[in-house]
Amino acid sequence: MGVSGCGKTTIGKMLSNALNIPFYDADDFHLQSNIKKMRSGFPLNDGDRFPWLNILANNLKLWNDSEGAILSCSALKEKYRQQLSKEVSTIKWIYLEGSYDIIKQRIENRTQHYQKSNMLQSQFDILEVPNYGIHININNEPQDIITYILNKINNNE
Repeated sequence: MGVSGCGKTTIGKMLSNALNIPFYDADDFHLQSNIKKMRSGFPLNDGDRFPWLNILANNLKLWNDSEGAILSCSALKEKYRQQLSKEVSTIKWIYLEGSYDIIKQRIENRTQHYQKSNMLQSQFDILEVPNYGIHININNEPQDIITYILNKINNNE
């Protein structure tokens, strides 16, 4: 979890490969109206997010009931995380944290994503950093991040 551009997809795919479980990107579950809004440069509000979060929560239950999965999702507010976990008791939250400047630069270097850097501040503005889960700084190399996360998971942290 974390703001756009923090590396959720990259780390999620690598973690999925390491754990041999499926990877899903929450962005792929957005309603077309949400994508259109973000492409137009407008940040989503809670009303936009809740139908999307319900879709994700239903899928999390299905994935949890089968082999498990890695879901890359911003989950910026505590109430979003509560909604996502309402049907699932075993979620490992991994928070990818980094500075605004580094993440803004990453977003500006992306070409194939609808989230633009002008909306990044709105995500930082509403971000509620969890006081639980695994926290890792994105300044580390991706493989070092994966090693750290796997060690935490293996130690049930």
